Amino acid sequence: MRNFFQEIIWPKLSYLLTLRISYEIEYFHPSIKDIVDGWPSSIRADYRRISLLIKEYGPNMRMPHTKAMGGGLFEMRPKGWDGIGRALYCYLQGKKIIILHVFIKKKQTTPLKELKVARKRLQEIENG
Repeated sequence: MRNFFQEIIWPKLSYLLTLRISYEIEYFHPSIKDIVDGWPSSIRADYRRISLLIKEYGPNMRMPHTKAMGGGLFEMRPKGWDGIGRALYCYLQGKKIIILHVFIKKKQTTPLKELKVARKRLQEIENG
């Protein structure tokens, strides 16, 4: 029995454990990445950490890191001692994540203006 496990089961199991479905993150426009690069360091660090998690786990990510905003729009929720950032994004076929809009949050709720920008960009992607 031990040889069966070592020779047959373990190699297949160890392969499955190392196999990760990886998502690719792209930006709707290069200026969006520039905005993130200009964020305070603590928020930017959390953004990068959450980005790595999203690349690995994709749509399986949940609160407190991400939140579904409805209609195919999602919110990444980085925070740091400098404040709170938000990145609104969507998923595309082919394991792609598109960052549509980013901003630093100043109020408790996500401003409607920011949501409208992201939804408009999402519509542009969906319509080609």
